[in-house]
Parts: sequence; structure tokens; C-alpha cells
Amino acid sequence: MQEGTTDRRGSKGGAQARVLDGLRKAIVDGVHPPGRPLSEVALATEYEVSRTPVREALKQLQIEGLIEVRPRVGTFVRAPSRREVIELFELKEMFEGMAARLLAARGPVPVLDQLEDNIERSSHAVARGAADDYALLVHEFHELLVTGADNTQLVTHYRTLMNQLAYHRLVSAALSRPGRLGASLSEHRHVLELIREKDGFGAEFAMRDHVRSSERATMSADDPLTGGRPLRKEM
Repeated sequence: MQEGTTDRRGSKGGAQARVLDGLRKAIVDGVHPPGRPLSEVALATEYEVSRTPVREALKQLQIEGLIEVRPRVGTFVRAPSRREVIELFELKEMFEGMAARLLAARGPVPVLDQLEDNIERSSHAVARGAADDYALLVHEFHELLVTGADNTQLVTHYRTLMNQLAYHRLVSAALSRPGRLGASLSEHRHVLELIREKDGFGAEFAMRDHVRSSERATMSADDPLTGGRPLRKEM
């Protein structure tokens, strides 16, 4: 396929969006782990596009902090430093605490029943010791909480943050700590109880405490982000 042409699945813009969405998900989910080189040629073949939309997608992922370009070396999935992970958790604490407070102020909206259902399914997963299933439910709980706050700017910035944190891998690492499954579920229950009681400030503080507990479990786990390598020291 010639440079600059459209691929057979749609326009150049559509091709770029497809590569961007697919590659972002692959990085966040750990299909492409930190440190892995990314070849424009290989990606163009994988997504059946020219190198132009691949190159544009990589530029965007570099802006988002998911990849890094090393001059005269190549393009790689970025491994964050320990300081960066801690700073991103600080933002996560702020966003999710705010979301809990805003949701509490909304009253009996349908998302509360969805959160209740999530906790019910989560309790079954914890009872089975199904950490992988529970990790997916954790992601769902936090996403419901943030979208339920009904603040579009919060949702936009939050999702960018979750991509930078590669959150699914973080959750899996945190839940590997002894006792963390049950503790996490208990913290979720407490947050929802406060939201239902319309205790906005209580819900915010409880959610902040939950995020800090998750951070401690994550940072004490082995290789939470880097597939067996320690987090980079801060520059």
C-alpha cells in the first residue's frame, strides 16, 4: 500500500482512529508491555493500513505518555517512573473523590442500582477467590462512579489518566496482595453506603482512602507495570 493512501477499510482518518484505539487498548491491557519496541512496518501490516496512519497514531500516543521515541534507536512502550505512578495516583484520588461527592449530591439516580449490582457480583467473585473476574468488576465500579458524577470534563480527564496508569495491570498487581480482595470490596461498599446517604464529603473522603489503600497495595506488589522490571527511578 502506498504512503498517504486510504486503506481498504475506510478513510485515512478512519484508519488512524482504528490504529490509535487498537494500539492504545493493546498497551493499556498489556498486550504490548512496557519496554517493547513498536515497529511502524509491523503495525501497518497488523492493522492493514499504510505507515502514515500508524505514524500519526504513534504521535498521539506519545503525547498521551504511553510510548517514547528514542532518537536513532526506535519507538517503545513507555515504562513510567515510580514518581510518575505516585503522582498519577494522587490525581486519581482527587478525581474519584470528587466523583463520589458529585454523585452523592445527585440523589437516587439509576447508576446507584448499577453500583449495587456491581458489588453483588463482586462479592461472588471474592467468595470464589476469582481475582481476574474481580479486577474487571473493580474497573467497572470506578467507571460507573465517575460517569455517574455527570461531569463530562471529569470523565474525559479521568479516562486519559486511566490510560496513562495502564489501570487494569495496576489493579491485578494490587489484588495479588494477601487480603486485598476482601478489603477492596469492603471499601467499595462503604463508599456506596455514604453516597446513598447523600453524605458527599464522607463519600469523597472514603473514596480517597480507598484509592490510597489501592496505591499502597500496588506499590508494594512485584512489577506492577513493567513485566518483571522495576519501575524506573525518577529522572
